[in-house]
Amino acid sequence: MEKKVLLENIQTLDFMALDLHLYLNTHPRDFEALQMYNRVVASCDKCRSYYETTFGPLCSYRSAGLPNWTWSSEAWPWEAPERGDEDVDL
Repeated sequence: MEKKVLLENIQTLDFMALDLHLYLNTHPRDFEALQMYNRVVASCDKCRSYYETTFGPLCSYRSAGLPNWTWSSEAWPWEAPERGDEDVDL
């Protein structure tokens, strides 16, 4: 999966998880929503893990266990790519 598509999937799943989280705050007994929330969080964790294994950490606090501190040496996820890379819509 390409980097841009993967980031869009992570953002979408994060939004869905937050939205379901807020819903569950006011509807704590909605078992179907809770199951959906758990599925969305698991899917997002899987996508985030794949992204970070392939392209590097998305957040500095998820850099633990890496052999070198490369967090600040790479382009930030929201920065425009260098020439030759595919365009990113900001």
